[in-house]
Amino acid sequence: MAMERATLEAFLREAFPDAQITLKDLAGDNDHWSAEIVSERFRGKTRVAQHQLVYSALQGHMGGQLHALALSTRAPG
Repeated sequence: MAMERATLEAFLREAFPDAQITLKDLAGDNDHWSAEIVSERFRGKTRVAQHQLVYSALQGHMGGQLHALALSTRAPG
């Protein structure tokens, strides 16, 4: 079972409403995504902490409905 772009974006927008989010379907199968997320919520946080925020936003779907997600996260500026 794959995750549609709209579903993935909805999870991310709910957690990061201020964010600039760029999604790419890497394999054309809605199962392998890359996400670039730029949000103030990441300011002052380590890369690991930023990624943990993203995984938390996915509400347990990572590894199940969403097979692979390549992340690039940062604060603006």
